[in-house]
Amino acid sequence: MRASVILRSRDEAARLRLTLASLRAQSEEAEIVVVNDGSDDATDDVLREATRLAPLVRIDHEKAQGRSRAANAGAARAGGDVLIFLDGDTLAGPDFVARHLAVHRRLDGALARGETLHLRQTRLFRDPDALTPMPGEEARVSAMSAADLARARVGVDEVAGDFASIEARAQEGIYPGAGPRRLYQLEMAALREARGCAVLWAAASGSNQSVPRAAFLDSGGFDDELSINEHRELALRLTQAGLAMAPADGARSFHMIHRRGWRDPLVETDWEARFYARHPLPEVALLAVLWASLADAPAVPAPARILSLPQLAEAARRVGVVGLEAARAAHLCACAEQGAALG
Repeated sequence: MRASVILRSRDEAARLRLTLASLRAQSEEAEIVVVNDGSDDATDDVLREATRLAPLVRIDHEKAQGRSRAANAGAARAGGDVLIFLDGDTLAGPDFVARHLAVHRRLDGALARGETLHLRQTRLFRDPDALTPMPGEEARVSAMSAADLARARVGVDEVAGDFASIEARAQEGIYPGAGPRRLYQLEMAALREARGCAVLWAAASGSNQSVPRAAFLDSGGFDDELSINEHRELALRLTQAGLAMAPADGARSFHMIHRRGWRDPLVETDWEARFYARHPLPEVALLAVLWASLADAPAVPAPARILSLPQLAEAARRVGVVGLEAARAAHLCACAEQGAALG
């Protein structure tokens, strides 16, 4: 069994260079497929250098086509039995590939999600290796102490020879931005402890997720019209087709975050109509309630907060299929009535 790592990247040259170095340092070899999705920066130079160091499959889009189309293009060219999706600004831990493959060797028909962590200290830097500041952040970077700069730096030398020093600086987390650590923890807890939960597809990750290539192609891949939550929509279809969500413990990825580019599904909500049209399920309608419940100051009334995937499954069971907004309203109403009865 062999894996193909599908890397989607757009205008992330400096970070992509580090990501590729992390894939060359894997304990188990994998095919690397890079989809350059219309980059205008030095990505071409990075890929030329990387090709001299190790074989890779390269796909270049003249114009950006978006996350879903880029991932689908990479999957179509991949030759591995298992596809692992990763982003061009995300490092793979040394056992990343081996841990994903271990799940697929143990479980036939698995959809495996690894451990997603963040390197928050890279947010001010265009190049985390050379410590080149992001535009507009020059003054802040110049005021940083030598110790802070050393902590912020992620170098190719560390990626190749001292990854433990990088891992020691990482923090748990996954987007959306409201309560990111809490969301990560509850998703991993469900995958590890609630194997029979009906909504484990909601624990899918946009980066650090693996699937048998045949199952991915049979499903039609990612929905081309989705660029937020495309991974959860795919996971829902795959679990409906019989695949089982499973944790890939020890398959750790490290997002080198920056101050641009990430999108909040609680703010940009266009994805909901497309997702719900394909899957008119109350659990899809209540996803936003779960995420909003995790904020430091949640707008969701306390009795109506959803704080775990089993709670999401139970809330969806009570509500039934009644439409996007109506499902949320029915959930709030039911929780209010339940609270009044208890009071």
